[in-house]
Order: sequence, then structure tokens, then C-alpha cells
Amino acid sequence: MLSHRQLFLSHLAQTTAFPLLIEIERAEGVYLYGPGGKRYLDLISGIGVSNVGHRHPKVLKAISEQLDKYLHLMVYGEYVQAPQTMLAKGLVDTLPEPLDNVYFTNSGSEAVEGALKLAKRFTGRRELISCYNAYHGSTHGSLSVSGSETFKRAYRPLLPGIRHIGYNQPGELEKINHQTAAVLVESVQGEAGVRVPDTTWMLQLRQRCTETSALLMMDEIQAGFGRTGRMWAFEHSGIVPDVVICAKGMGGGMPIGAFIAAKTVMSAFQEDPILGHITTFGGHPVSCAASLATLEAIQEEKLAEGVPAKEALFRQLLVHPAIRGIRSKGLMMAVQFDSFEVLKPVIDRAIERGVITDWFLYCNDSMRIAPPLTITEEEIREACAVILGSIEG
Repeated sequence: MLSHRQLFLSHLAQTTAFPLLIEIERAEGVYLYGPGGKRYLDLISGIGVSNVGHRHPKVLKAISEQLDKYLHLMVYGEYVQAPQTMLAKGLVDTLPEPLDNVYFTNSGSEAVEGALKLAKRFTGRRELISCYNAYHGSTHGSLSVSGSETFKRAYRPLLPGIRHIGYNQPGELEKINHQTAAVLVESVQGEAGVRVPDTTWMLQLRQRCTETSALLMMDEIQAGFGRTGRMWAFEHSGIVPDVVICAKGMGGGMPIGAFIAAKTVMSAFQEDPILGHITTFGGHPVSCAASLATLEAIQEEKLAEGVPAKEALFRQLLVHPAIRGIRSKGLMMAVQFDSFEVLKPVIDRAIERGVITDWFLYCNDSMRIAPPLTITEEEIREACAVILGSIEG
């Protein structure tokens, strides 16, 4: 019988020639466990997914209870299903007016796809604007509005009518005009290496979209669900977007995404044509049950409120001549080194010593730190000690 590693290399599609090949048998809290019980402290949460930790008891209970009721029943939007309705209400309650209508998807990329269609349908316009170095997903539409040519050039032609502006660049907001259907912006740029927006720029962006009647769509896929110290990262700027896009941390480890808008905007999908956006598995009842439990855990355990102190502790401990700076918004952090050549051996040694970190797609000189929000002070100290030791060799 071939080993799991051999089967992985033989039969699973590979996206690099050098996968991590860490074999995991189980997970709990902030830890992953390999064969023989080797323990890894997960400092990246499956890339911002496990905000409440791996296998949170509340999430497991919700999944188990839903399994005893029903699984998939019908394509999205036809049957009244309690997990969907309760989750939609829970999400809307965290958001300012008029954001009161939720469309569930299977992932962040799919949520972006749906939001792009919504913007075109609602406004009757065809131009879309996003930011340089943005990451919004890998499907054709979401890739089109992502901002790195390195990842796009092999798949052109992509969607027409896409333009880019500089993140935090007020002078480029004039590119938004009356032909613009929507401006899609990450509330904190993730794969660019944690780039935090200036509040003034966000306010100016909101004003420009209002002036031109372009929809302001906020991508909260990485930054949402408490990661920055607020439920939604856009809250730090005091703005209200027209569309909020979320996924990753909302599912407690289950696949789910959503885009959220006012009912007057979302109703554009109801006619010309009817069924203007369709998904078979979006809003899967088990994923919705897990997501509601995740939302409740974040709220009941006040996980977002604990983020600033944990961010401060990471900053206090991660001091070393090789570290050139730290960019962060809550527990969404980028620790900068001189180069990828300096950083990569540090990451490799840390993994060998039981701490999993990573770099960023568009910023390979910086270490990604995005642990579960449940991480304790003791676990932060443990992780930082391993990182500092791995810098030394």
C-alpha cells in the first residue's frame, strides 16, 4: 500500500514543485498534529480561516446537530432553511444599515464573482476598478480584478473593462467616474503583505464612489470576523460600503462565503433575467450552521476585543536585527526581512521546530502571522521564541 505522501504526490494536483508535505492527522485549538504526535503551532490559521481555532467545540456541536436534520436540499434561494436564515440575520446584525441582504456562496472567490455580476447588473455599467497588488481570488473574474500581472499573464484574455488604482493613493481616485460600476478594495491588503489603509483615503474613496454612484465593495475575506480587532476591518475607518464580501474566517473551518448588500441592490438578480445568479451548494446548511456557531463564538468569547493586546505582545517579542519592521492590523501581521533568501530558511527552520508560518503571494520578504484569535499569551511567547531561534539558525 502506498503511503499518504506517495498518494498525494501521485494523484493530487500540484500547484508548486515544492509542496510543504506536512502530514496532519488531527487538529485542536491552535495546534496541528502529525503522525507520531508531532505538534505544530499554526500561526497562519489555514491562511486566515480558523479564527476560532481548529475544531472549536461550539462549531463541532452545530455541525453534528445539523447532520441529524438534513444536508443539501435544493439550489440556493428556493427553500426556507433555518441555518441560512439564522446566519443571514446574525451577519446583518453586525453590519450598519442599509446592508441587510446576504447571498451565500461556497468560497471567497465565488463571493467576488457574484458581487462583480451584481455591480454590473445594478448599475448598468461595465467598468470595474480594483487596486494594484490586490488579491481577490483565482477564478477568471476574481483573477481579473486582482492586481498582480505575474499571476494573470498566463490566463489572458481576462475580463475587459478592468482598471486599477494605487492603494492609499488619493490622487488616483479621479479614475473612478460615471462609467464605473464598482470599486473593489480590500479593507486591509493581504497578499501585498498587510497594507493598512489610511482613514483619510478610505473616507475619500467612499466620497468619490458616492459622487459617481459607483458601488464601493469591501473585500473582508481575510480581514473580517474579528481578525483586526473589530468584526469588520472597514469599521476602523468609519465608512459604510455598498457591498461586503466575506469568507475564510466565517466558517469555523467549513467552506462558505457571502456577499452582502442592501435589499434594493441585491434585488437586481430577480429579473432581466430571473435567477440572475445561481449556485447549487452555496449556503450549504452544514456550513451555515458552522458559520453561525463561529459568529456566536467570536461574540460570546469576545475574541475581537482580545486582539489588540495579542498584537502588541507579538510586536513586543519579535525584536531582532534581522527583522526590518512589522506591519499589522490586529492579528493580521507581516514581519519584514531583507529578502526572500533570508526569510525562507527562517520559515523552514520554524516549521521543523513546530511553528508554521508562511510568506505572501506578492510580498515574499515578509513572514505571515495570522494565528487563531484564540491563541493565548503563553502560545504567543512559545511561537515567538521559535521564530527568534530560527532566525539565529
